[in-house]
Amino acid sequence: MGEKHGERTRRRLSTEERREELLAVGARLFAARPHEDVSIELVAEIAGVSRGLLYHYFPTKNEFFAAVVGRESRRMLRLTAAVPGVPVREQLTSGLECFLEYVEEHAQGFRAFHRAEAAGDPAVRRVYREGLAAQERQILDALAADPESSTAGDLPTLRIAVRGWLSFMVTVCLEWLEEEPRMPRDQVRDLCARALLGAITPP
Repeated sequence: MGEKHGERTRRRLSTEERREELLAVGARLFAARPHEDVSIELVAEIAGVSRGLLYHYFPTKNEFFAAVVGRESRRMLRLTAAVPGVPVREQLTSGLECFLEYVEEHAQGFRAFHRAEAAGDPAVRRVYREGLAAQERQILDALAADPESSTAGDLPTLRIAVRGWLSFMVTVCLEWLEEEPRMPRDQVRDLCARALLGAITPP
């Protein structure tokens, strides 16, 4: 009887809800241990599904990992979306505050996303790099639409500056998550804000 009830409960989840549930489990596991130490069997056990069902959604482990990386990338893009027409300088503090709150509350997913570069599978690395490129474009678009920006004309220099700042911020956040005791969030926020403003402000 209990098994039938469990089956009915699982069937109530839509395909997208089940997929999201599996990806959330993957984000926790891939953040906590190296890619090669996470098995499909473990993911299925924690999610409470059969291994066959997991393979139905994701035919290989690398496809599953790539989907986890893509999920975290989209979450970060939504979180860091700029408000059109508002100067970047005015949005920067609040935007970074929201982003760092996400990093702190979803540390496992953030680590999982940035561990993808070390994964041996080209498809996984491609998804990761596409995610970083999307973040770069989002920042460049916000700067291009900034009514106070004077850097839009020098796009090659601006692109390099933003790319370098993203690498800086990732390193800062990963180090911050490992700190004991952890630096206050507002100090990390201000550090990242100064770094971006310094990188995009013409000499």
